[in-house]
Amino acid sequence: MQAALKNYDDVDSWKTVMFLYNAALKEVGTKLDILNDEFQHVHSYNPIEHIKTRIKTPESIVKKLKRNGHETSIENMVRYVNDIAGVRLICSFTSDIYRLAEMIGKQSDLKVLSIKDYIKNPKESGYKSYHMLVSVPIFLSDSVVDTKVEIQIRTIAMDFWASLEHKIYYKFEGKAPDYISQELRECADMVSALDDKMLSLNEAITALAGERYTT
Repeated sequence: MQAALKNYDDVDSWKTVMFLYNAALKEVGTKLDILNDEFQHVHSYNPIEHIKTRIKTPESIVKKLKRNGHETSIENMVRYVNDIAGVRLICSFTSDIYRLAEMIGKQSDLKVLSIKDYIKNPKESGYKSYHMLVSVPIFLSDSVVDTKVEIQIRTIAMDFWASLEHKIYYKFEGKAPDYISQELRECADMVSALDDKMLSLNEAITALAGERYTT
């Protein structure tokens, strides 16, 4: 993307960057809709419950740059902030998460730049989610610009927990009282147990349905 910008600090460059990130969200969103439709067609099952997209606000971008010790500039924003364009996939079961990640990784025109599996390796706070940083080519009239998009994949229960953690983080500016952090970690354990139980129950139901179909 950097090659597409002539002057990082002018208004036109800012508009160009935002245009490219919005275009990247549309591209990735369309691909995910098609994958979901294909899965429904082949397996009569939708792995994706919800798709949420967002562009990070200028205020959030500045805060992240400062928090990581970078000067505020469009160049640094493009180089160091990987989640400006974000897509969140909400699934019913943990098995859906890895299935979707595999499907996304096989897309020939998406390049997977990095993967962070916070499900197998949760954060200290208890946060669980599967993060993929991908780049998608944006075809303009005179060039092709690879643009980064962060894809987060999580269950409904994980998303509920993460939403509460996000509110607490900003309420206390990252310095929540110890007892709240402890209770939040306990809730994360409950979420994990619930996800495991729901997956086990779904597998049992699927197995029973298969037996009925074959008899």
